[in-house]
Amino acid sequence: MADSTRSTDSRPPPPPPPPENPRSKTSPTVLKMRSASSSHFFQSQVPRPQTQGPPLTGPYFFYGSLQDQSLLIDLLGLKQASHLRPAYIEGYKCKLWGPYPALLSGDPGDTVTGAVYEIPTIEDAKKLAAYEGPNYTTIACSIRYADGQSPTQAEGLSQIVD
Repeated sequence: MADSTRSTDSRPPPPPPPPENPRSKTSPTVLKMRSASSSHFFQSQVPRPQTQGPPLTGPYFFYGSLQDQSLLIDLLGLKQASHLRPAYIEGYKCKLWGPYPALLSGDPGDTVTGAVYEIPTIEDAKKLAAYEGPNYTTIACSIRYADGQSPTQAEGLSQIVD
């Protein structure tokens, strides 16, 4: 005898909701990084020396997730796509630190490729420092642009793992 309370509807369940912005070109890795809690990231037990003075402005060399224009727009609150120039720095190497690339001092022949963005304000430099976290330090570096435009090189900044 059939149970009269059992549903006879054999339709499949509805699909999951679409992403917040289906036209977003943000990579899945960046989306995953944004949603990770701070406890997910390595926190060094070695005290870091305090840096003197305010964060600096000027050309910043990015070698990891900050090369993603949509992340940079969100992080700095930009109204339009940022202008990133392809570039490289010498004397450094890039290693994975968990799932994220980390810049480390290297040998003179080592090269790291990335992109450069001109940071116009101290507030933007502070946002970058906060995004990278306490295990990174801003360093001065010699940047070589790889796009064939002038200038071909600049003295700039990047974030290195302590």
